[in-house]
Amino acid sequence: MNEDGGTGKLTPWVTRLILLNGTVLLLLATVFTAPRFFAGLSFDPAAFPSRPWTAVTYMFVHHNVFHLALNCLVLFLFGPPVERRLGGRRFITYYLYCGIGAALFALGLAALFRIDPFVGASGAVYGVSLGFVLFWPAAELRFFPVPAATTARTLFLGLLSVDVAWGLWGNDGIAHFAHLGGAVAGYIFFRLQSLTTRRPTARPMPMARRPVVTPMRVQETASELRPAVPMIDHRHAISADEVDRVLDRIAQFGIENLTSQERKVLSDASERKRREQH
Repeated sequence: MNEDGGTGKLTPWVTRLILLNGTVLLLLATVFTAPRFFAGLSFDPAAFPSRPWTAVTYMFVHHNVFHLALNCLVLFLFGPPVERRLGGRRFITYYLYCGIGAALFALGLAALFRIDPFVGASGAVYGVSLGFVLFWPAAELRFFPVPAATTARTLFLGLLSVDVAWGLWGNDGIAHFAHLGGAVAGYIFFRLQSLTTRRPTARPMPMARRPVVTPMRVQETASELRPAVPMIDHRHAISADEVDRVLDRIAQFGIENLTSQERKVLSDASERKRREQH
């Protein structure tokens, strides 16, 4: 299997679910062997008003080891990446939600078709499989003895088609349409997630201001060259009275109290004195 997170090791909730399902099967086969225990945990649409808890308990009960192994295998393949993506608490909530959704879907279909009591984690597992397909639709899957790889989307749609066909024309005592309820519940879950998650509106990026350099034409002929003209000092001549006034203010108030104009007068006078000495 190739996907972003890889299959890696079993995640905590996938491990607990596999152990819990196996423990329930073992207890029903060795300790609680009376038929009433199995019937009391099964989901029966006709008896749902008097036994509403069976919408949860049925998904932890299986007919036999083969039924359990098939569901656990699919959960083992698709569950860990989905749990890592959703997080443990959100994953187990989603698992139970899909299982309950499958039971309620069967309850609705019971008004149109005859649906016998059923058990198994197939509805919840279908929801987990759909989550994997929505996250990694192009992930490649390889199963022995099939030599060619197939994508997760193709495999899921194939299983879905087989379940629908078996439900229409098969007669094996398995509620195939109820299994589809888990996938329907999972689709509604992720659809609502996408609608309620607000994406921040992308703001237009301001255009970066870059300095534009205009190339200057190079004068190539000597006839166009002009001698440099010395710059004319346009600073006004500083009178001696102005300099004396500034010096008096320095003596009276200090140089730090001079105004900017007085500092300029002092600076110009010093510059002119320096040039006269040279």
